[in-house]
Amino acid sequence: MSAAWRPGTRVGVDVGAARVGVAACDRDGVLATPVATLARDMESGSDVRELVEIVREREAIEVVVGLPRSLDGSEGPAAEHVRAWCAQLHQALSGPGGIPDTPVRLVDERLTTVDAHRGLHASGLPGRAHRRVVDQAAAVLILQAAIDRERSLGEPLGELFAGPPARKPRRKERRA
Repeated sequence: MSAAWRPGTRVGVDVGAARVGVAACDRDGVLATPVATLARDMESGSDVRELVEIVREREAIEVVVGLPRSLDGSEGPAAEHVRAWCAQLHQALSGPGGIPDTPVRLVDERLTTVDAHRGLHASGLPGRAHRRVVDQAAAVLILQAAIDRERSLGEPLGELFAGPPARKPRRKERRA
């Protein structure tokens, strides 16, 4: 174990258009396991609130969110949606009733859903049953990669999400 390893549970997240897969690891960061699949709720944000409760219950020291990049490494519309979701999560964690000292990290999740489908198929789960668990399986892959990287190199994987970008003032506000 690296001297720089930060002991503590982490929560991994795979944000999809319809569902949010959630995984968690043990305090020693050995194994990521599936936790839940949350229904994506872009209207009221109940998925974000449910995730904050999972983070609280597990006393997680960090949330690791998969960032979907294109094969060339660029970010497209899916990555923009994940960043917007992370902004909601960041606000919920740092706001009233939140858990303000819980960082959110974005890690490259290229092909994790494809790998999750392959793993589920290899385990014998019928294709039609994948939908209810594939997001959890992808969250496990995202989190396992993050904890393995930190344990081997002594530094966290990915980019620290520092909140939404500052809003540009509107024309009228600039004149004032």
